Amino acid sequence: MIPLFTNEQVRKVDNYAINRLKIPGLVLMENASRSIFQITLEELTDLNPLDEIGIICGKGNNGGDGFALARHFINHGYNVKVVSLSSGKDLKGDAKTNFEILKLLISNVSGSSLIYYKSPKDINKLKSCHILYDAILGTGGKGELKEPYKTIVTMVNKFDGYKIAIDVPTGLDLESGSGDLIFDADLTITLSELKTGLFYGSGYKNAGEIAKGYIGIGDDYYNEIKTKDYLIEPEDAFIGIPIKKIDDYKYSAGKVLSIAGSGKLPGAACLTANSAIYSGAGASILAFPNSVKSIAHAKLESATIYNFDDEDNEFLLQKNIDEIKGLFDWADSIAIGPGLGREKETNESVRKILKLLVNKRVVIDADGLFAISNNYYKKIDLSGMVLTPHHQEFAQLIGVKLSDFQKNIMKYGKKFAEETGSYLVLKGAPTIIFTPIGEALINTTGNPGMATFGSGDVLTGMIASFIAQSNNLEEAVIGAVYIHSLAADLLLEDSTEHGITAESLMKKIPSTIKFLEDTVVKSNI
Repeated sequence: MIPLFTNEQVRKVDNYAINRLKIPGLVLMENASRSIFQITLEELTDLNPLDEIGIICGKGNNGGDGFALARHFINHGYNVKVVSLSSGKDLKGDAKTNFEILKLLISNVSGSSLIYYKSPKDINKLKSCHILYDAILGTGGKGELKEPYKTIVTMVNKFDGYKIAIDVPTGLDLESGSGDLIFDADLTITLSELKTGLFYGSGYKNAGEIAKGYIGIGDDYYNEIKTKDYLIEPEDAFIGIPIKKIDDYKYSAGKVLSIAGSGKLPGAACLTANSAIYSGAGASILAFPNSVKSIAHAKLESATIYNFDDEDNEFLLQKNIDEIKGLFDWADSIAIGPGLGREKETNESVRKILKLLVNKRVVIDADGLFAISNNYYKKIDLSGMVLTPHHQEFAQLIGVKLSDFQKNIMKYGKKFAEETGSYLVLKGAPTIIFTPIGEALINTTGNPGMATFGSGDVLTGMIASFIAQSNNLEEAVIGAVYIHSLAADLLLEDSTEHGITAESLMKKIPSTIKFLEDTVVKSNI
């Protein structure tokens, strides 16, 4: 996995380099600006000196990086327009040094200009620039943007130029991954190390592609820092693929029980049960209301139905628990929730079932989550279970407003997983797996085409299948989450994001597993 760091952790290493290793801050800034320049040329291979470069520089070290970067472009024959939010008098240290160097350089060359910001009209002078750099606040920004930053970011976001953020897009709060108004970068060149806040929430939406800029501090210094945030890599997902043994038979290859579906929502249940088979389970049984079993029979493939007497209600009753619980010991994993409905009787049934499943491998999704929402989950031992809510479901689960949760995704997610001892698979862009020890594992696959009915039901079946076949629950969850989203990416080879369905996603699982196996094995040869 690729480690991610908080802003505070990165700052500590930077300070260590300056104070203990005696690396001058000016050297770090020079290394950073040179690295940004080089990465830009690597990313934009068609860039040439006829393309005008625009850089907006703030009053701190992020602005200093911008001043130094402008010098590199000018020295390589480019025309650069620098808008400085400072007249120079309030600049300090290394930023002031690079400002003075640039000021002198521009006075001795033609074609480039240093513009002192006085009004929004000065920002309009960058409208024709091929590249627009955000060197305004960097990691120094926190909370809602104030003027003139608010106006500047609003204007620049409407410009056509390719937008690059230096270190962090202005307006993004790294600690919470949120922000109301953020520089909309096509590329963020983050300095020192990859920062967690760039990879989820508003950072995921606004940071664009992310590259790591080098400032002269080796990775070894970061190895000493204990981080709990990571990006999932293909190798991590590969490890999570269940191993098929040569002497496996159907009941040794993973037995999945799905307690799902109702007369109103039979499709979700069938997707879950079928996906378990497509993900390698040897046996998949769907516990389903007898009065509407014909609907499920028509949709199931290799999965089978266990009918319970619902007395023509078409949903799960408390009396059905005694009928179903005989399968609890049979199953290696149990998925509960998709399509169950939200009748009071069903909600109470779910709660009672979950209390019977202590120490079992359980995946709770959809209506299963609804049954224990608004903090009812605290009455149930969820340790070792897997919960798969999307953002709205999770906010409802813990009894907070969606807007409040989305401003503190990491805080709420880690707290929940640690307190309950569960694995929280928070579905979204991106999906994040929170572990019982407070880690956040961020998925790196998937696309907007997954936002469709049934996609989550497929994931529930996949996770239930993988954990039924595996001895290592965490590895299996990682593998299922990554492969589920990778399948959606591979579908784009022959389709578009507009054409992805839950069924097409499910049927892509076997070939996606093969693709991952082939890719990882070849990369290690």
